[in-house]
Amino acid sequence: MEHSFLFASEEIVGKVNETMPPEEEMQDLAEFYKVFGDPTRLKILYVLLCSEMCVFDIANLIGMSQSAVSHQLRVLKQMDLVKNKRVGKTIFYSLADSHIVNILSQGLDHIEE
Repeated sequence: MEHSFLFASEEIVGKVNETMPPEEEMQDLAEFYKVFGDPTRLKILYVLLCSEMCVFDIANLIGMSQSAVSHQLRVLKQMDLVKNKRVGKTIFYSLADSHIVNILSQGLDHIEE
């Protein structure tokens, strides 16, 4: 059986090379998506999708220890997915911006199709 292979034209190769993000950005994007690979972090993000909350309430809602939740919140904060504010002695967490809402919604839409 004879196979024929099609190769991308120089124009297409050039267009891809022009639009491909730099290696560092691709690495950052991969790290960003890794954060969504943990079910606990996803649960926390979904809790924060509903309401701003403190560690105590998040831990109770998802059935985990406060220290485990704090650790995951630290990871989410480092990736700029959540932000916090202090009110007295309590720190409240919320989603960093509307992009996170869109990412979560689109991800769910995709798997529910």
